[in-house]
Amino acid sequence: MNGRISSIFVGAAAALALVACGGGGDAAGGAGELSGNIMIDGSSTVFPITEAVAEEFMAETGGTVRVTVALSGTGGGFRRFCAGETDISNASRVIEEDEAAECEAAGITYREIPIANDGLAVAVNPANTFVECLTVEELQRIWAPGSTINNWAQVREGFPDQPLRLYGPGTNSGTFDYFSEAINGETGASRSDYTASEDDNVLVQGVSGDANALGYFGIAYFMENQSRLKLVGVDNGSGCVTPSEETVRSGEYAPLSRPLLLYVKQSSLDQPHVRAFMEYYLDTAGVLATEVGYVPLQDAEYTASREALGSAATDAG
Repeated sequence: MNGRISSIFVGAAAALALVACGGGGDAAGGAGELSGNIMIDGSSTVFPITEAVAEEFMAETGGTVRVTVALSGTGGGFRRFCAGETDISNASRVIEEDEAAECEAAGITYREIPIANDGLAVAVNPANTFVECLTVEELQRIWAPGSTINNWAQVREGFPDQPLRLYGPGTNSGTFDYFSEAINGETGASRSDYTASEDDNVLVQGVSGDANALGYFGIAYFMENQSRLKLVGVDNGSGCVTPSEETVRSGEYAPLSRPLLLYVKQSSLDQPHVRAFMEYYLDTAGVLATEVGYVPLQDAEYTASREALGSAATDAG
């Protein structure tokens, strides 16, 4: 377990204990009677919340429910989900048409459950003293397919003649999908000659160790490592804006704000242990989103999602 996940569990344990003691009833819904396995895969951004919930839920059920959380990126998670290999898919973007078609062809129906919001952070090394804000147009020119920009002087007049080295998520990452669509107008539209990883921690290490670096990843990873990174604002035509709870929730931090979601297979949701896990997740998602640096939904949104799960269970029964 890396340091980031370990630190999340410390906060999560306390947070979930408060939820359990808050009079909300048995969050695991008769935990002692539940048993079975739950397989989850997908987004590295959603992974910290889901892994923390899984650990606490397994403790609540006394080991009778086993929850396995893998980490193959949003795209990789959807491939497994639509192949029937997983019960739940972590996603840092909405499912795409071709992915939904794969699920439909395989006879897999699902529920889309929002759990939080996130902003993508654009960051440089703290040794960089000349970049405070980049325009969307500048980001487009840097990251466009076929871009040959490899020096800071090519980005903006007045920037120094220094090499520019890029760090970003791999092509299986929902962060890559969202950034490429938001900045370049099409999912997957990106130059390929950069240091890539589906693990945002690797990207943080790269940018923090390279004085000429520019990278992007989920804002929570910046918050976790802000002493080692420098946040860059984004100007979408209305002035420079940096990601925060307020600017992400309001949409002011455009175009790099995004939803975080779970996709749950309906046939899995019809099973009591999966339904109980999802109810437990929604009871705690708001607290955990804050704990790891994401922006929680409004209480009414979590309530609506939980009621939708209850309706699904009633319909199935």
